[in-house]
Formats: sequence, structure tokens, C-alpha cells
Amino acid sequence: MAEKKPDPTTMSGMPLKLLYGPQDFDARSEHETKLGEPGRFPFTRGVHETMYRGKLWTMRMFAGFGSPEDTNQRFKYLLSQGQTGLSTAFDMPTLMGHDPDDELSLGEVGREGVSVATLDDMERLFKDIPFADVTTSMTINAPACIVLAFYIAAAEKAGVPKAKLRGTLQNDILKEYIAQKEWICPVKPAMRIIRDMLAYSTKEMPLWNTISISGYHIREAGANAVQELAFTLADGIGYVQAGIDAGLDVDDFAPRLSFFWDVHNDFFEEVAKFRAARRMWAKLLKDRFKAKNPRSWILRTHAQTAGVSLTAQQPYNNVVRVTLQALAAVLGGTQSLHTNSLDETYALPTEEAVTIALRTQQIIADESGVTKVVDPLGGSYFIESLTDEIEKRAMAYIDKIDTMGGIVEAIEAGYPQREIAESAYRFQQAVEAKREIIVGINKYTETNQAEGAAVPTLKIDHAVEDAQVARCKQVRAGRDKNAHAQAMAKVRAACQGKDNLMYPIVDAVRAGATLGEISNVFREVFGVYRDPGDF
Repeated sequence: MAEKKPDPTTMSGMPLKLLYGPQDFDARSEHETKLGEPGRFPFTRGVHETMYRGKLWTMRMFAGFGSPEDTNQRFKYLLSQGQTGLSTAFDMPTLMGHDPDDELSLGEVGREGVSVATLDDMERLFKDIPFADVTTSMTINAPACIVLAFYIAAAEKAGVPKAKLRGTLQNDILKEYIAQKEWICPVKPAMRIIRDMLAYSTKEMPLWNTISISGYHIREAGANAVQELAFTLADGIGYVQAGIDAGLDVDDFAPRLSFFWDVHNDFFEEVAKFRAARRMWAKLLKDRFKAKNPRSWILRTHAQTAGVSLTAQQPYNNVVRVTLQALAAVLGGTQSLHTNSLDETYALPTEEAVTIALRTQQIIADESGVTKVVDPLGGSYFIESLTDEIEKRAMAYIDKIDTMGGIVEAIEAGYPQREIAESAYRFQQAVEAKREIIVGINKYTETNQAEGAAVPTLKIDHAVEDAQVARCKQVRAGRDKNAHAQAMAKVRAACQGKDNLMYPIVDAVRAGATLGEISNVFREVFGVYRDPGDF
């Protein structure tokens, strides 16, 4: 007698029935509390009444490499090809708060993103791009306050006041300790910096989204969909509480928090994750934080296809993966989307590869027909049952984090880090046992398939590093030394005291302070965080 195969599961390990029916979700009895209408609480079916019939999602392709001039050219190319928002990738030295001439930056300047260490760099990055007419997303966390100051000062020099700037700063330091590991100081002082930025932006930048709470990097580190959802919303709870602790009314800042999700391969699970996320956030803000403004209840989101799902083997398969993931994000109701390029397992994307990735979104938007109906999968017995199950499992994680004292305490105890490490280990075991199939890796492989030989790749000229080092030294040599020293003293005093840090930081970058110099003040006053590595 043949051995019975175990029932299949989602990527998060949720068992799947063969067939779903009315007994799994009764849309009639649950209509008001779980489904509702699009654009209304609890937003399960979408954040806008007309969704993509009224306006398509923003096609925001991530871009950044080499010098500011290199990335400026890529920005202009993408805008000319129909991209509708800019998204900036920074190199590793910038992400870690180091100037190009720091010894820790050697060999990394401009390699994984654009090098930005001075106000001059930011001005060159956005040369001839109208600050008032674009929305700009910047993916940076530990030194996010400094990069925002550069952006404010560059816009001011171009004649655009900060109150008119539109865009999003990732600025999600909690997920750095959980997953991405790009930090400067310990958790509690980092949250103080976040608190000051929330207060500053609420008062000074009414169109700016101060934090994009990011599940993307949590998922890329090995979390499953349920963990991605749970830990990301737990981070969001932490930021909302920080704003309240700073004396802000929740309705003054919550409407401008946004989210950023990974979109992986399990198509229906990803659609359900987006729907569960909106419902959970709406209920958390309304019930837990007593937000009264309906805009505070709305979870607005950017999404990116799963970089970790791309393979160096048979790289053109990545186009198919990205298409399915992008479609899941659209059917899940995202407001903004980046599609990865087929060559990103080798290097930063070439112009040709990034064009294919952008065209993928445009074909979904204009040819597939999925934008003609709001939430076309809504009411599906399977989708609604899966949405409910994801919500239940994610809330169990959040409840446990609450019992630990909140997300900061959970991170300091290493709890989400251990859960993600265990998930990554289990997934790798499943791949090796062929319980999880990756085409081209453990099934449908090709004889003598060579990695890296199938597609052209982008090369970064090593001269970029020398030029950026020279530029940084030139800025230091040309600034008013007294004005710079006075501005830096005020930054240090604010760190040592209780004044809002953003105001002296903006003044310091106007006086020619570099990213590394301000970051070093953080290191000296707050200390340097070391990963406990005990999981």
C-alpha cells in the first residue's frame, strides 16, 4: 500500500484543505466585521473605494549605484519610461553612517547603492529633478535623520520649502535589529531619534511620510509570511507608542505612517497577507490606540517582489517569478510597487533588465484586466479563510510580544531574531528534502548550468570611490570652520540633553557637516550597538 502523502501547506506552514466552501467563511454573517466595503473600516477590501479604477498604484522602481550623477541619470531614464515615483538605494557606507574616506568604506563606495555623505552629494543626486513635482522614497534607517536633513536643505536651495516635500523615509530602525543589521547606536537611543523625527515631521513636513514600517527585510532574512506580518505590525505598534510618548496626538501622525511588504512565491498566501494586514492595523489603531480619524486606521503600503526568491541558475525564470509576485501585490491591493530585475542575483540591474521589470508592472496594469474590479478575489472561500487564519496566527505573535513588554524588549531578548532564524532553517531543510521546490535549483535543473554567464551585468567603475572621497574632502576644506564647529556642538548638546535632534542636524548639514561626522556624535554619546548573536 502506497504511503499517504502529507497534506500540502502554505509557505508559512498552514495546512491546506483540498476544497473550501461556505463552511470556511460565511461572507453574509461576517460582512460588516471582516469584509466591509473598500475604502471603509476595516479596509480588508482595499484602502480606496475605487482602487485601481480611480488611480493605479505608484510604479516606484528602486535605483541607486555609483556616484550621485550615475543615479541621477537612472532616475531620469526611469521617469522617461513611465515610472511615477523615485526610490533611492544607498550604498553600504551611507547605510552604516560612514563617509567615503572612512577606512571601513574601502571597496564599498557606490557598490550596492548611491554614495551620499554630504549636502553636495544630495544636490547632485537630484539635479534637474523638481523636488515639488516628485515623490521620493529613501531606503535608509540608522542615519535616516541625516539623509532627510540633506534632502530638506537641498530642496531649500532649489527654492522648495520642506512643507511642500512629498515622499517617504524608510526610517524603520527596529527591523534593523530584527533582520537587516544596519545600525549605529543601541535600540533605546535609536528610538529616541525616531521619536524626534516623528515630532519634527508632524510639525514641519505635513506631506512627508516619516516611517515606512518594513516587513520586506524581515521576510528576506528568512521569516515566513505570518512572521513578516506579525513582527512588522509589532514594530508599527512600537512607533505609534513612541509618538504618543513624545506628546503627539495619534491622529496627528498615524495617517502618514506607511508600510513596506515583501511579495513571495505563494500566490494566494501573499494576497491574503495584504488583506489581513489592513484589517489588523485598522483594528489596532481604532481599538488599542483610540485613533478617531479614519485616515489613521488605513494601512497604506509599498511592496517589492522577493529578492531572496531570485536565482542565479536559469536567471530568465526570475521574470516569471517577479510577474507572479507583482500580480499578487496588485490583487492584494498595494499602493506602490517595485519589481525586481532578473539579473539582481549577480549585480545591480542593468538598464535593459530594469526596463523589463518596469514593463512587467505596466503590462499587468494595462493588459491583464485585473485593475477593472476592486478586490476581485474578495469573497473567495479560500482567500477569506486564509486571510482569517493569517490574522489569527499573526495576532498570537503580537500578543506574546505584548507579554514581553513590547517590541523593544522582545528585540533586546532576541525573540523575533530567534523565530526568524528557526524559520529560515526549516525552509532550507524543506528545500534540501524537496518538500519545497525551486525550479532550476532542486528540480528541472540543467546539465552544466553556469552561474553568472547567462546575462550581462552592471559594472561599477572603481574610479567612483576615488571621486567620492575627493568630493567629501573638498566639502570639508571649503566650509566655514567656525560655523561648522558651532553647529556640531549643538548636535552633541541635543544628543546629551532632551531637545529635538532634527533642528540642530538640519542646521549642521547646512553648515557642511558630513553624514559620518554626525553619525560619529551618535556613536560617542549613545554608544555602538553590538548584535548579541545568541540565537
